[in-house]
Amino acid sequence: MAVSWMFCCFWLLDVLVGCTRGHSLFSCEPIILRMCQDLPYNTTFMPNLLNHYDQQTAALAMEPFHPMVNLECSRDFRPFLCALYAPVCMEYGRVTLPCRRLCQRAYSECSKLMEMFGVSWPEDMECTRFPDCDEPYPRLVDLSLGGEPTEEAPMAVQRDYGFWCPRELKIDPDLGYSFLRVRDCSPPCPNMYFRREELSFARYFIGVISIVCLSATLFTFLTFLIDVTRFRYPERPIIFYAVCYMMVSLIFFIGFLLEDRVACNASSPAQYKASTVTQGSHNKACTMLFMVLYFFTMAGSVWWVILTITWFLAAVPKWGSEAIEKKALLFHASAWGIPGTLTIVLLAMNKIEGDNISGVCFVGLYDVDALRYFVLAPLCLYVVVGVSLLLAGIISLNRVRIEIPLEKENQDKLVKFMIRIGVFSVLYLVPLLVVIGCYFYEQAYRGVWETTWIQERCREYHIPCPYQVTQMSRPDLILFLMKYLMALVVGIPSVFWVGSKRPVLSGPAFSTDAGKKKLSTRAVRCCKSQISLSLFCGTPTRPSSASPGAPPPRAPPPTPPPPSWPCWTTRGARQAACTAK
Repeated sequence: MAVSWMFCCFWLLDVLVGCTRGHSLFSCEPIILRMCQDLPYNTTFMPNLLNHYDQQTAALAMEPFHPMVNLECSRDFRPFLCALYAPVCMEYGRVTLPCRRLCQRAYSECSKLMEMFGVSWPEDMECTRFPDCDEPYPRLVDLSLGGEPTEEAPMAVQRDYGFWCPRELKIDPDLGYSFLRVRDCSPPCPNMYFRREELSFARYFIGVISIVCLSATLFTFLTFLIDVTRFRYPERPIIFYAVCYMMVSLIFFIGFLLEDRVACNASSPAQYKASTVTQGSHNKACTMLFMVLYFFTMAGSVWWVILTITWFLAAVPKWGSEAIEKKALLFHASAWGIPGTLTIVLLAMNKIEGDNISGVCFVGLYDVDALRYFVLAPLCLYVVVGVSLLLAGIISLNRVRIEIPLEKENQDKLVKFMIRIGVFSVLYLVPLLVVIGCYFYEQAYRGVWETTWIQERCREYHIPCPYQVTQMSRPDLILFLMKYLMALVVGIPSVFWVGSKRPVLSGPAFSTDAGKKKLSTRAVRCCKSQISLSLFCGTPTRPSSASPGAPPPRAPPPTPPPPSWPCWTTRGARQAACTAK
């Protein structure tokens, strides 16, 4: 008995919380339900105990029970139904439930007739939900606390009901879905903002861009595999950056092939269930797409930050390639560890959402808080850190160019290196900043778009229309196309860096002019190893032995010191100097 009362109390508390969340202005209103006329009370409140937001919706839900009421299968059936669909209105915060004995009598006397008409007993009307008592409804104490109806007609009553999840979009409570802060609800598929022809165009657009980005980043990666030694630090992070966006473009291409088979749940017309957006980790394919896409998106941004760190170390403290390479383990731990941690946190929080535009799964598509904290915040942090280090490195290189006297060829090389850094950074930052701008615009206007959608579909779904709508607008498809385009194009700058990088044995000494001769193997060894010119370029040596009586040999001329190559001296200049000797 105690357990039963405790269960009823918890259920009643949940009903009260739901009713409080459903509307903010409580008032009694006259009963207009035809089935609930001529009862001991004539006022009710909405939403009722079954979460119908007005009496018209409650009347539609009561239609299947009309035959049982008209045939009078039980004298307790009509009072029991009205106790749930049109409960007596009392002072605010007080709700009375029908007794369990009343429910049991109504069920036992009308269940066979309901089976004949093909009507099942609703789960919300299970008799175990009600307190164990045997009193009529309403009780005398309920009538003494009854409220007076308002002067306005029920249709004129203005209330803020908030968003009510339509029956077509309701989801199994065990899955943990939510939509517009309402639990057990999911957005509709196809997309709630765009028409099918617009979605088809967007899907093919994303597919073509993903193929272009996949080809470009794959070219960069294969170029690295052909000659691994060609890309050393501080340039090595560009390769890992390209690999990350190669995986991102691959996932978008897979989403193009899958269409909405993974991003959306299948509809079930027999159960009045429409196709809805996939959420959470119960869909394994959607979970895998999310993990790969989010992980490599964040990892690509981290590798760009690491690239700016290596440039900074080479430009400001003047670290060499070997010194920077010693920190490679730390770079890899950061580049893969930070995105991995964020991915695990999102999996634990069940924040995965299907994208019915691109066919993939990501985060923050409908949950604005997840968008702000797990997409916008990391990307903005990466941009701030990367740009700060990049500017510091460029300023330091420019100071070297101005203050340290270098040959014209070395000056040109330094200027070209600075231009390459600047062009690569602009090609990366401009698309990334556009993506961030699209996210900011989206999270700022998401509420307006959702209110507009509810206003347009509330009558179709039989849910409350928005209260006092002041602004309505729909998103432009171009905004989403721009977001997907820039999210994929951001991986292409790696091709320009690889394409502008000269081969290892390039330079003036290796020009294709037919009038020039190739360097000898000995000269190449001389310049590659950077050993002194006197060792490999014919410096006189002391005889191995002296004949008796011969005059003492002259002292050999002093050996010239090894050449000290400036850090910006080109390989061609070193080879030319060696050849001249």
